[in-house]
Amino acid sequence: MANKKRVLVTGFEPFGEHAVNSSWVAVQELERMGLGEDVDLHVCEVPVEYQAVQSLLPSLWKEHQPQLVVHVGVSGLATTVTLEQCGHNKGYKRLDNCRFCPASHCCMENGPDCIQSVLDMEKVCKRVNDSALGVTLSVSEDAGRYLCDYTYYTSLHLGQGRAAFIHVPPLGKPYSSQDLGRALQAAVQEMLKLLELDHEDSERCNHTNQHQHGHQ
Repeated sequence: MANKKRVLVTGFEPFGEHAVNSSWVAVQELERMGLGEDVDLHVCEVPVEYQAVQSLLPSLWKEHQPQLVVHVGVSGLATTVTLEQCGHNKGYKRLDNCRFCPASHCCMENGPDCIQSVLDMEKVCKRVNDSALGVTLSVSEDAGRYLCDYTYYTSLHLGQGRAAFIHVPPLGKPYSSQDLGRALQAAVQEMLKLLELDHEDSERCNHTNQHQHGHQ
């Protein structure tokens, strides 16, 4: 099918106390399940390193030209699957796996403090929770000022907001890898539906505007 939607989903490598990173396990589970026949799904494991993220993400966006990029990360504090609404530019003081952090403590010199996803995470959350999946989703506005937040901000900038970030709890606290995979699948499918609606709305607006301008 020529008009397949391209989606890139990433997880992170192990770091700190996370000897197994549930985000990458969940993404691999999602890869096994797929997103349906009309979606071309690519997955990638991202290093927990600021400089690697800076060089990797632009090349991933360029190579895949995705309609949507979804980053998945683990949070030891999370007990639900958490949809992050925005990424932050400043406050990166924690050292990465290479014992490095940006001297400026920020993601992009002179970038906006916060970039919002074009996706309404409350809507995505409600739809998945209403579907009785057996996994609870919630929404957050603070992705934690570490590699998760840093990666999200970078992708939101590169993709003009067509990115999402999902925090998952560590495995077994309380969800299995299969549970997390199902939650990712449901969330990403809802995100794609919202993007499609937005696209149809904007095309309709453009058409209306052209029509109105023609009469002025």
